[in-house]
Order: sequence, then structure tokens, then C-alpha cells
Amino acid sequence: MKSGQIKKSHGDSFKFKVALAALKANRPVSELCQEFALSSSQIYAWKTLLEKRGVEIFADKKKTSNQDVNIERLHAIIGKLIVERELMAQMFGQ
Repeated sequence: MKSGQIKKSHGDSFKFKVALAALKANRPVSELCQEFALSSSQIYAWKTLLEKRGVEIFADKKKTSNQDVNIERLHAIIGKLIVERELMAQMFGQ
């Protein structure tokens, strides 16, 4: 970055818009660079990220809910063990 330049922070919706435009490929990247005032490397980076992680949008939600159930079950077990430990400490005076 050149001296005196301020680094821009772009929002998620802007990044998605640019990456989607790059994926559609109905215009050259050089035109997108001018339109969005970005470098080609930034556009390619966002495009690549969308290609790699876009599948997560349609990922099976059951996997996530199963993980949530497992976490809740583990929290319940931890709570039970804490109570048991405290009872044992009271019983044996520790």
C-alpha cells in the first residue's frame, strides 16, 4: 500500500456482489476492476472464496443440529459431574 492511502473495508454483501459478478463472467475482470474500484487480485480472491465455500450455503443442516444436540448433551454431563464433585467434596470435607 502506498503512503497516505487508507485501506478500505468492504462489507460482506459488497464482496458477494463482486464475486458473483466475476463468477458470471459475462464481463471481463478489467471492467469489473474499474466498476468496483478494486484490483484484479482482490476480485479473483473473492471469486475463489465463493467457489470454495459457496457449497456451505446448501450444506445439510442435520449435521449442524446433531452437533448442537451433542454439545447440549455434553453440557448436561459436565453439569452433573460438577454437582457430584461438589457433593463429594462436602461429604469428605475437602
